[in-house]
Amino acid sequence: MELQKETISSSSSHGRWYGDACGAAFAMELLGERWTLLVLRELMLGPRRFSGLRASLPGISAKVLTERLERLERAGLLVRTMLPPPASMQAYELTEWGRETEPIMQAMGRWAVRSPEHDPTLPLTPVAAMLALRTMLRPERAAGLALNADFAFGHERFAARLADGSLHVVRAQAPTPGAELAIGAATPGAMLLWIFGKRPLEEVSRETGLVVEGDRDLAERFAAAFALPPRIGARAAPSKS
Repeated sequence: MELQKETISSSSSHGRWYGDACGAAFAMELLGERWTLLVLRELMLGPRRFSGLRASLPGISAKVLTERLERLERAGLLVRTMLPPPASMQAYELTEWGRETEPIMQAMGRWAVRSPEHDPTLPLTPVAAMLALRTMLRPERAAGLALNADFAFGHERFAARLADGSLHVVRAQAPTPGAELAIGAATPGAMLLWIFGKRPLEEVSRETGLVVEGDRDLAERFAAAFALPPRIGARAAPSKS
């Protein structure tokens, strides 16, 4: 029995940090290393090549990215796949279990942005911006609203469908057929100033180059369907007594 126990331990990552049977502890062992959640985030809307992941996460080294991808593959969170023609190149894609981390990220995101220390002016990748829309959609505000939208940020494009109080998003290679709204900017931060910052569209467009094509009333209804949660009170200063 002792030999069997050692064999099981050597083939599993469970217990490598905490030696704790708690599921939350094991989740941290799977997801808690630096960059791991961001790698999963960048794969959430579809497969990516290694070079694309590096470009989206410029702070990660090729060595660390390779290590994270290998560990996630061993854990069953992603698989290697081949992109269809004309690309026909190896890419990484989340498994169904890997995609189940999105609600975890959403809960963490909604919780963390309530901190007064959260800085919304820091850079955000296009994938992160689209996932932020999925996270911060208020279903009650989107009631009765259904539309197709095209999003383009630099060379990255996404097709989205808002219906029944949820937002479905996938990567796209061409403009979305039949889209009622087309939203484009050099970086997604411009869009978020309008949608999350609730600044007037004309003002944001003038300052950032944000382009929103389609019915203006529909665009404003779309933007109004998203909202950040309220921030917690600022931390009180320590008493001097």
